[in-house]
Amino acid sequence: MAKDIQFEHVIRRFGEKTAVKDLCLTICSGELFGLLGVNGAGKTTAIRMSCGLLQPTEGKILAGGMDVTVGSEAVRKMVNLSPQETAVAPNLTVLENLQLIAGLYGLDPARTQKNVETVISDFQLEEILSSRAKTLSGGWQRRLSIAMALVTEPEILFLDEPTLGLDVIARRQLWDTIRSLKGRMTIVLTTHYLEEAEALCQRIGIMADGILRALGTAEELKEKAGQTDFEEAFIQLAGRGGMDHEN
Repeated sequence: MAKDIQFEHVIRRFGEKTAVKDLCLTICSGELFGLLGVNGAGKTTAIRMSCGLLQPTEGKILAGGMDVTVGSEAVRKMVNLSPQETAVAPNLTVLENLQLIAGLYGLDPARTQKNVETVISDFQLEEILSSRAKTLSGGWQRRLSIAMALVTEPEILFLDEPTLGLDVIARRQLWDTIRSLKGRMTIVLTTHYLEEAEALCQRIGIMADGILRALGTAEELKEKAGQTDFEEAFIQLAGRGGMDHEN
């Protein structure tokens, strides 16, 4: 498969702390890739660098063959992010939020209307279009946040903890939405929920202490750890001191 995202010996330091340590990773075009790790593992820092929101201290990140570290307009239009913090304008309606983000990305009126209509249908937002975002439940706000990322037609979508804090029903509903996006674009998903990664992702990378400890499908990772339960495999692999995979 074509290479869509490449981390080439990426290091990110914050003062004396090294958050990401020599990350080498290739994510393929059209793949739904999961990045797992406990708090402080380095996964959110890796995502923010991939979007051009942070610059690597060392190394290079390519998206669609273009260097994201230079902050080019072409990369900005190719990539979008639904962050951990639900990124909606609370005093705007659902429709206004969608129109706002389309305008910020420079979409013309005809394309804006078409894309807004598409995400309204895909995310079943019809019943809440006129509701102000601050009045929505957490599940609806997360759904709107992802719809806002998709209205710009990204080729690469980063979902950073998309179901964080949601109840079980809202989380499963959002899983269905994410599944529907498979194959339409490259998706990188970070999550604390191991069952979420196992259910949704084609491949999974496990990070700990800024290091990519293991990489493979859920089944490959269980086999590598000698476990039948993915949670037990994660605990074992995340605690390893070295890497034993090929990117």
